[in-house]
Amino acid sequence: MKQYKYFKGGVKVPHYKNSENAETKIMPIPDIIEIPMLHHIGAPCVPLVKVGDYVMVGQKIGDSDKFISSPVHTGVSGTVKKISSVLFPNGMNVQSVVIETDKKQEIHPDVKPPVIESREDFIKAIRESGLVGLGGAGFPTNVKLNPPPGKTVDYLLINGAECEPYITSDYRETIENSWNIISGINIIMEYLEIDKVIIGVEDNKPVSVDVLTDIAKTSDKIDIMSLKSKYPQGAEKMLIYALTGRIVPAGKLPLDVGVIVLNVASVSFIAEYIKTGMPLTKKRITIDGGAVNTPSNIEVFVGTYIKEAIQFSGGFKEVPKKILMGGPMMGVSQFNLDSPILKQNNAILAFNEKQSILPEQTPCIKCGRCVRACPMNLMPVYFDIYHQYKDVEQLEKLDIMSCIECGSCSFVCPANRYLVQSIRNGKALVKAGGSKK
Repeated sequence: MKQYKYFKGGVKVPHYKNSENAETKIMPIPDIIEIPMLHHIGAPCVPLVKVGDYVMVGQKIGDSDKFISSPVHTGVSGTVKKISSVLFPNGMNVQSVVIETDKKQEIHPDVKPPVIESREDFIKAIRESGLVGLGGAGFPTNVKLNPPPGKTVDYLLINGAECEPYITSDYRETIENSWNIISGINIIMEYLEIDKVIIGVEDNKPVSVDVLTDIAKTSDKIDIMSLKSKYPQGAEKMLIYALTGRIVPAGKLPLDVGVIVLNVASVSFIAEYIKTGMPLTKKRITIDGGAVNTPSNIEVFVGTYIKEAIQFSGGFKEVPKKILMGGPMMGVSQFNLDSPILKQNNAILAFNEKQSILPEQTPCIKCGRCVRACPMNLMPVYFDIYHQYKDVEQLEKLDIMSCIECGSCSFVCPANRYLVQSIRNGKALVKAGGSKK
């Protein structure tokens, strides 16, 4: 087992992995699902169906001709009742397809294992699968696996860190579908001609490390690294440095240093898709938080409403005061329980009143803790100041756009400054002003 490198900054967060031993439960087919036309970074899809159409399992119901985009499929059979819209927490309205299910689960005739005879066939198949990054960012995987001319990739890194508190959906993937993970890795290695693979897993998951180490023995090209448990260990740039020692420069991508990073659930899905031809229509999510009865991991259809997923997992034991999609460090607060679950969602956290209390901000004491904690070597304290003055020039000079919004600065701030909110507002100012970078 190779030795990892320590990245600068980061914080020690409590784990709260209450659901780590909860085997994945399959949620029954809901009566209604609502599938948004956007589950990824990039251009939204356009519906390919209309009201009254009968749809079948695995059918493509949305697509786009834009380069950075990924098609959308239905995981249920039934009738399109409405072409609606979903209001995302960022204020964006996205078209959605509302389907009344018939529970017959008739499979669409296009669902069949893809014929792959070349690298190009493989990239095309991944696009047709609808796969996006399942670790939270949601970048279209076919784009990630298709480096532009002149970019040479020699490392495939598999992210099994899962460093956010509460979330255990990826951990359960490594326990329940470990052979799919290795199979998916081998498929990618074959078609992309990559011969060096490292799987990184935090050391607070010893069972996962042992399982993956055991099956990785089938290949002399796959290494396992047990990483120090430190947040944000699973962020791409931190993971790349920890596993390879390579530094991704500001404004550059992993491809610029010869690396592709994929989540464990993503490579596991690739293996399953190549075998069956069934596109991405389901998602394992962790349900947890002080307001829920039973911390659990469940598999749901993409488009299932949050309220139904929570009800299936055991319901609320008290009134939730905050609902998050994702973890407490980078998750997005939801304004109602009727939001549909997206492909890249890996957790729904329902916090009680005590967990939801937002501490009052006090003046910054210039202690520098946020600077020491920043894994990107930035200065969050000045982002906070210059965003208040709407000083776009200084925000750009201090490279605010390189912030990954991990929340480490807010976590350590003794003055409880709302630093991540300030940074997001500051980025919006830069974008509105026309960034020169």
